[in-house]
Amino acid sequence: MAAAIANTAARRIEPLLLPVGLLALWALGAAQGWISEQVLPPPRFVWETLSELATSGDLWLHASASLQRVVVGFLAGSALGLALGTAMGLSRKAESYLLPTFNAIVQIPVLGWMPFVLLLVGIGEPLKYILIAKAALVPVALNTLQGFRQASPALREVGRVYGYSKRQEVLEIVLPTALPTLFTGLRLGFTKAWLSLVVVELVASSEGLGYLIVYGRQLFQLDLVMAAVIVVGAVGYAIDRALDFAERRVAQRHGATTGKAS
Repeated sequence: MAAAIANTAARRIEPLLLPVGLLALWALGAAQGWISEQVLPPPRFVWETLSELATSGDLWLHASASLQRVVVGFLAGSALGLALGTAMGLSRKAESYLLPTFNAIVQIPVLGWMPFVLLLVGIGEPLKYILIAKAALVPVALNTLQGFRQASPALREVGRVYGYSKRQEVLEIVLPTALPTLFTGLRLGFTKAWLSLVVVELVASSEGLGYLIVYGRQLFQLDLVMAAVIVVGAVGYAIDRALDFAERRVAQRHGATTGKAS
């Protein structure tokens, strides 16, 4: 029993060793003068700046603006990606028409699309929503396609023998098999959307966490830059963990349902 508890504690502590070690090295380097404050401010300065941002309300202002953009863009891109991936996954003809062009278009990075979208919608919020949606759409569509193709042909044939309609075959055979890959696509889509959000805000924004990074760089306030970077990483990590939790819950529920059905 004690060995099991120790192993569980060790597994939970292990992921913290590297970040804690890097933080200690950062603090030691700043204290000993190995790192110039003009290059990397001490952790104490960054913490003070982060506290000031939180106290003044600026942190919530910029974080909420970024979260709104990423949520709208991610939901729009994911919906389009799921629809496109489902169409290609269920129809070989749709795949032959759409996939080559889709693969060619997705090779163009988000910043490559910015001048064209800028001409169409201007520099306002629609620009950010469209570019974030494009970033999320790609992994969601490709993983949806892959997920729908993972269903065993033999299993689908059994469904046909039992008189399953096309709808029943998709909902009861294809979709349950595809769920893990669909969630992987959603997590990758969010990661791409979050990274694209920061890039877009670096270039064209007057508020948001990306703008905060640019503002700090322009004023050469590296403590502000580091504080914004920490918030970006923390928020992204928290949402990724939430998606991972949702994925595990759906997998557990699907396993329980499958067990009852069998």
